[in-house]
Amino acid sequence: MDTVQWRTHFSTGVLVRMLVLAVLGIGLGLWKADFIDQVYFRQQLTVTGLVINGGILALFLAGLVKTALGFLFYAREERALARFIHNLEGEETQPIAGVPGDSLIHRRYRTLELLHAHRTPIDHSALAAALVAAESTRNSLPRFVNNVLILTGVFGTIVSLSIALIGASDLLASALDSGGMGLVIHGMSTALSTTITAIVCFLYFGYFHLKLNDAQTNLLSALEQVTSQYLLPRFQVRTENVLYEFTGLVRALQRLTDRLSTAQAGLEGQQQRLVEALEEYRGQARITNAELSALQQTLRIGFRLPPEDA
Repeated sequence: MDTVQWRTHFSTGVLVRMLVLAVLGIGLGLWKADFIDQVYFRQQLTVTGLVINGGILALFLAGLVKTALGFLFYAREERALARFIHNLEGEETQPIAGVPGDSLIHRRYRTLELLHAHRTPIDHSALAAALVAAESTRNSLPRFVNNVLILTGVFGTIVSLSIALIGASDLLASALDSGGMGLVIHGMSTALSTTITAIVCFLYFGYFHLKLNDAQTNLLSALEQVTSQYLLPRFQVRTENVLYEFTGLVRALQRLTDRLSTAQAGLEGQQQRLVEALEEYRGQARITNAELSALQQTLRIGFRLPPEDA
């Protein structure tokens, strides 16, 4: 797994960080509950501030939930990819053993397997571009929230300043009426509260939106590394690969020819030794036959037997 440069538990770590910061933010809000009540709830002449701040928080929470789901998805994909690499580097005969069937690496493996079975050239760049395009649609909502979240604060400020201008107009029309001054103060307070809400939400959400992009990049980069280092050599057939394999075959045949030549030379030596041994055996056989004939003749003479032809 050292050959693939990636962080195996990146998404899980970011999720833990998100949870810790959320708990710290809630604790800070409870600690400063009086300040929050004074800024957001007390002496609100209209519901404009509550509506705008509520809309900002609703948009923030929707994007945050989608971001958390994205981290959970990438954490699952990271585990699947780690399992796949472990199978490749281990003794598993099937690389996708234990890998979820709907994971990205499982689908990539099946795609390459199908292309190889149909003898179709594999375009790695096209596969990578298609995967990036498909994954970019997954994070469209967090990207939208990240782009418009700060604008909601600006919108709230503009609306609140409009309320303040209405109050100032009423104040100029009737100097004795204190309602205009209250409306001016209410408008300025609402403008500040909506700006604070939008900025705080944007800072929190923007950081984790960047981390979501990092998690996506980390996963896709690792997947393409696995494809180029492990899968393409297994499935893709190129002219260079065929020539290289043919060259290796020629070298193997050359080594086999050399061994056959050596073995043939050894056999020729053995054959020569066998011929020499056979000639020696024939010579020994002739000598033995002569000696046996002489012994037979001696026995006939000693026992005064008649000649063999008699």
